[in-house]
Amino acid sequence: MRVRPWRVLLYICLCGLALFYLMPVYVVFSTSFKTMQEVSQTSVWQLPATLNWASYKEALAKLGQGLINSTRLAVPATILSAFLGSMNGYVLSKWKFRGADTLFALLLFGMFIPYQSILIPMVRFLQSIHLYGSIGGLVVVHVVYGIPMTTLLFRNYYTSIPTELVEAGKIDGCSLLGIYRHIMLPISAPGFVVVMIWQFTSIWNEFLFAVTVTNNPASQPATVSLQGLAGGLVAQWHVQMAGALLTALPTLLVYILLGNYFVQGLLAGSLKG
Repeated sequence: MRVRPWRVLLYICLCGLALFYLMPVYVVFSTSFKTMQEVSQTSVWQLPATLNWASYKEALAKLGQGLINSTRLAVPATILSAFLGSMNGYVLSKWKFRGADTLFALLLFGMFIPYQSILIPMVRFLQSIHLYGSIGGLVVVHVVYGIPMTTLLFRNYYTSIPTELVEAGKIDGCSLLGIYRHIMLPISAPGFVVVMIWQFTSIWNEFLFAVTVTNNPASQPATVSLQGLAGGLVAQWHVQMAGALLTALPTLLVYILLGNYFVQGLLAGSLKG
């Protein structure tokens, strides 16, 4: 089999770009296993003499509550925003009514509103409903802010589903919710996989809303708690790197374990249209 020179050159370039992209990951990973003395006296590229787990124990002790809070935030917010987006996408794609396209455009407009422009009214609203400073308030914020994206993804997914299924449900006497429950929901697994992975990673990694809404350490997510590892006059880089890896681990596991399902969901039509 003849090997084409341009293909070899392409693979060399791709491998080089991958190594360049993974350089920060290598630095974070190797630094997290170093001692304070190694961090201050050796190069960032040098491997640690031994695997020192003390930095992980210290980081976990400081980030434990934050990781629990992030789980309490990301799981319900992801589920709620996914189901609301699913119902919105179903109605906007299969039950056309006057003004449906205008409503859809207004929903999409919410994707382009900068976070910073709504911080003050958001805080005032959460204070008025007594949710400011709590995980519940953050759940409300992420559910509302996630509706435009989840609606877009599900609307495009449901557009690829034959309308004849909905018509058959109408003939059988199913209501709007009945068709959604018995016909659309059972075939929505690929769409839910894409949307829930997208939402989970976005909510878990978000910082601005988290630092604005939570005003006490007991309710701060991991991204805010991670900021507290910066230290004082002397930066404990090995502890910060260990904390960064612990904070990023859930989203990494999601993509490692569910990456194939994510790609299959995209190919199934979740981003068509």
